[in-house]
Amino acid sequence: MTSDVIELRRATDLDSVWTTLIEVYAEVRADRLHQPHYSVERYGERLARHGAEPGWEAVIAFARREPVGYAYANTLQPGDRWWQRMRSPLPDGCADKSTVALKEMLLRGPWRGTGTALRIHDELLAARPEEQVSLLVNPLAGDGKVQALYEKWGYKEVSTQQPSPDGPVLTAMLRPVRTERTR
Repeated sequence: MTSDVIELRRATDLDSVWTTLIEVYAEVRADRLHQPHYSVERYGERLARHGAEPGWEAVIAFARREPVGYAYANTLQPGDRWWQRMRSPLPDGCADKSTVALKEMLLRGPWRGTGTALRIHDELLAARPEEQVSLLVNPLAGDGKVQALYEKWGYKEVSTQQPSPDGPVLTAMLRPVRTERTR
C-alpha cells in the first residue's frame, strides 16, 4: 500500500473536499470520537470556521484515487485569536509578521513514516505568500513523536494554548515558511 504513487491535490473551496476531510478525520481519530472535543460534529464546526477564514487552502494526498491524508491552513489576521490565546509572551514582533496557520494535518495509518506527511506539508507551504507558519500540536500525540517530527522540520516551540476548554493543552510552534530545505 505505501509503495503506491502519491498524488497531491490542492483545494481552496471547502465544499468540494468537505466529505473527504470528514471521512479521513473520522478514520484517523476513531479511537477518540467519543470525546466531545474530538467528535465529528465538533471537528465539522472547526472545519467550517477555518474554511471561512482568509487564505484557506488544503492539500490532500491520494493513492489509487483514495485519500490517504491532508493538511489545511489559512492566513492569520492581525489580532487573530490564535495569538491572543497564547499562554506566555511570544518572541518580539512574532505576531506582527505575516503568518499562515497550519490548522490540521492527518495521515491514515499505513502512510505514516513514509514521507507522505512531509510531502503534504511542503506542498501546502510551497506557494504561500506569508513569512512564517505556525501550528499547534498535542505534545502527547504519538508519545511525543509528532512534536519531535515538527521540530525536525524546523519548528520551534513558542508558547502553549488551550483553544477549547475540553481539549488538550497544545504546544504552539513556529518556523519560516521557506527554509533551506524548502527553497
